[in-house]
Amino acid sequence: MDATKLGKMYAALTGKEPQVINELPSSGSNRRYFRLSADGTPSYIGVIGTSLEENRAFIYMARHFAERQLPVPTVVAVSADEMCYLQTDLGDTLLFNEIEKGRATRSFSAHERDLLVKTMRLLPDVQFRGAQGMDFSKCYPAVKFDERSIMWDLNYFKYCFLKATGLDFKEDLLEDDFHALAATLMHTDTDTFMYRDFQSRNVMIRDGQPWLIDFQGGRRGPFYYDVASFLWQAKANLPDSLRKELLDEYLDSLHKYHNIDRSQFLATLRHFVLFRTLQVLGAYGFRGYFEKKPHFMQSVPFALANLRQLLEKPYTEYPYLNDLLNRLVNLKQFTDELGKRRLTVKVLSFAYKKGIPNDTSGNGGGFVFDCRAINNPGKYERFKPFTGLDTNVIEFLEEDGEVLWFLKSCYDLVDASVARYIERGFTNLMVAYGCTGGQHRSVYCAQHTAEHIASKFSNVKVELVHREQDLEQVFNIKG
Repeated sequence: MDATKLGKMYAALTGKEPQVINELPSSGSNRRYFRLSADGTPSYIGVIGTSLEENRAFIYMARHFAERQLPVPTVVAVSADEMCYLQTDLGDTLLFNEIEKGRATRSFSAHERDLLVKTMRLLPDVQFRGAQGMDFSKCYPAVKFDERSIMWDLNYFKYCFLKATGLDFKEDLLEDDFHALAATLMHTDTDTFMYRDFQSRNVMIRDGQPWLIDFQGGRRGPFYYDVASFLWQAKANLPDSLRKELLDEYLDSLHKYHNIDRSQFLATLRHFVLFRTLQVLGAYGFRGYFEKKPHFMQSVPFALANLRQLLEKPYTEYPYLNDLLNRLVNLKQFTDELGKRRLTVKVLSFAYKKGIPNDTSGNGGGFVFDCRAINNPGKYERFKPFTGLDTNVIEFLEEDGEVLWFLKSCYDLVDASVARYIERGFTNLMVAYGCTGGQHRSVYCAQHTAEHIASKFSNVKVELVHREQDLEQVFNIKG
């Protein structure tokens, strides 16, 4: 079907033939979108669907949500066969694009944060007010979130992503854990609307406010799912600190409809985040591996990064699945890509009289801490043959506690930067300690700092260099 029928519908609605009919870029679905316009009349978006049931679901939901005073496009005309329709034009500004700089840098501006907060505060209205009076039997392809739909999504992951990686697994044990996960998710059944694909690509920004699109796959289901979908959307690339802020905003807005303890909410949400991540990987596998759409394969590393982070706290309820997913994220084809984006912290000791070390990463340097105020073992003849790695020097430095106080202050600064560098996706940080000869105090401090970072942060590569001692060490990555 071409856009001719849409043009006739536009003319019948406005009294003018459309002067311009432009097809808009499509996303993951087979639906086609057009913008129709003529001088002196409003522009409208024309939609040509491939599924009658899907069209009917969207048209019904759009009209229902509008009655509930939710921000959605208004359906203004529907063809006799219901295969195409016109809706109000919300513009071209997707939330996904409006937060583009934040997604790229993981440092979100006040404007970007404001849009995200508004969107999260709107979500409970959609879930609860949107469910009031809704005829869920009109939902498509499923009327509710049930075990069958859960297993569809989990098997989508298994067949479209997991098998495509070539990873060997025992299907019977995996199915056992799939059913256990489904049982956990089903315990949270609520009489609310589940958007199902609530993410920043499905939110338009108009006059500074979020408007909702592409909700036709929604159904009756638990409110946790949409929170997981939005906050863990792969390419949204939200840092943990912002996720927590947005989660608090959601819970505050949720309070007017439903009271829930925050710790209880988080404990349950964790299972939905796992499920949603697997479902998304299945979609990426199908669209990327089988339909050869590069946009979806580009999103895989972000989804796997989310999965790696989730697995830092094991899912003991699903032991085989937990083990399998750990093997999955550590496949060479994925770890090679991860290595390109993993933070490397280079820790050095040096002698000031030989100059501050150069930063070979090209990022211009980092922390340089001056250890010369600490009591110097080098003043004593008995310590001259030794370094800050030797027991007698370590005991001397630690005896008065001065070096421990000094390092604690350094750790506070370095830890904050490492955490922020990880959040923002930076790849290099240098931390250097200097003393007079680069033998005792700086060596002690650099060694302890490298060990501290390696033990505190997973998935961080720590390279230690004692420049004047010609010693190097690389600490194994935990994740």
